[in-house]
Amino acid sequence: QVQLVESGGGLVQAGGSLRLSCIASGSISTLYYMSWFRQAPGKMRESVATSTSSDFKIYAESVKGRFAIFRDNVKNTMYLQMNNLTPEDTAVYYCAASNRGTAIGQYESWGQGTQVTVSS
Repeated sequence: QVQLVESGGGLVQAGGSLRLSCIASGSISTLYYMSWFRQAPGKMRESVATSTSSDFKIYAESVKGRFAIFRDNVKNTMYLQMNNLTPEDTAVYYCAASNRGTAIGQYESWGQGTQVTVSS
């Protein structure tokens, strides 16, 4: 299993931007699904964005037009560019990888999470 490490979280004002990074211990070009999830206090973990190895991308409705997921296969890194952030985006963000499917239980690798806090 590939090891994943997130970075880039922090405190930002509403309307601001952050870019999260997820560095993998091995090649990501063979990882079919790579996704960003988030979990806010008291809420279930939810999928935010998914990228396939064929560069197909899926976004949650709540982040469409504001977030962008992309991979750099040379650097073995996945990113999540987050723009126009709102307090509702406050959560711990996790990256995850799967070769089986996009149901949460199908992800074989998870990062440790990075905190994103958006102040109003």
